[in-house]
Amino acid sequence: MAKNYRQLTQSIRGRINPENFAIRESFSEELSTISYSEVLIYIRLAMKGVEPEYTQKSREAGERVKEHLSNGIINVSFKYQGSVMTDTHIKGYSDIDLLVISEKFYQYDATRVKQILTSSEERAKFYQASLDKLQQEYNISSYTGNCLEDLKGLRLDSERILSDKYSTKDLTKPKAIKIKNLSLNREVDIVIANWYDDVSSIINDKGDYRGIQIYNKDTNSREKADFPFLSIKRINDRSSETNGRLKKMIRFLKNNKANSDQNIDLSSFDINAICYDIKVSDYQNLSFYELVPVIYNQMKSICTNQTKADSIVSVDGREYIFKYNSSKLENLKKLLAEVEGILLDLKLAIQV
Repeated sequence: MAKNYRQLTQSIRGRINPENFAIRESFSEELSTISYSEVLIYIRLAMKGVEPEYTQKSREAGERVKEHLSNGIINVSFKYQGSVMTDTHIKGYSDIDLLVISEKFYQYDATRVKQILTSSEERAKFYQASLDKLQQEYNISSYTGNCLEDLKGLRLDSERILSDKYSTKDLTKPKAIKIKNLSLNREVDIVIANWYDDVSSIINDKGDYRGIQIYNKDTNSREKADFPFLSIKRINDRSSETNGRLKKMIRFLKNNKANSDQNIDLSSFDINAICYDIKVSDYQNLSFYELVPVIYNQMKSICTNQTKADSIVSVDGREYIFKYNSSKLENLKKLLAEVEGILLDLKLAIQV
């Protein structure tokens, strides 16, 4: 049975443009050329980015938090993470993640670095220039302070400062302080962390290759390393190479997940990996509606070919998405069914 695309389109409009800002003239003109088909309008809106006015407010809310913290805390860096940084968020009222990163110390994978440097078999896998960088890192004196106490203090100082500035806040979350800027109507998650460098980060001169370890207030511990900045860079770079098509595909899947009547347990992290894995040559010159079969074929291949499913890795290249995780694959099949229905209706619309 065909979907109610008029209703689904209104759902997307309400999500990406809740205050009904005037959309850009070029986009309005594009919609007018496909107004004969409700499924085409739905697909195009499902691929559309949030209006810049909303994203600007999210960033401004983050900048105000950053300013408050900068006035009361030293030896920290600030970075943003999340889908707002790749413009793949699908909510006008999206919150933003602000990382508060300690500059007193950083962690690196000393065990792996030592393993490489002391094994002739391992050394043979690397160029001399890379080995020199690893040796230099290994020679640096280790931090003599207390890393967890530093992070705990940073969390408490941040809570104190933000409590004085924001009436709407939640200090109970173990890995984030949540505040709401009432004038901008935006939430900001403030996350305490330290830098983390693995071998790839070290030999690539750190930068966007650096990872972070998030501080957990409840357990007074650090989470496993995460590498958000490389993912952000890779998605932004590839989308630039394809004139925005990668981000259109990511938003399309996110919106279809949000519109589904089923509970589909796939994260943005997962959806990014699915779309990023598609060969650029398969879609770099296609129109928006031609991206739908490309997405469908990718998802179907993952769902029906175990070898393909096992090969899908995160955008940063460090984590398998479906390997050893049959539950996640079952959730992808739910999303595949949603996309398949749209593809069938699209084929009928194009024939007409």
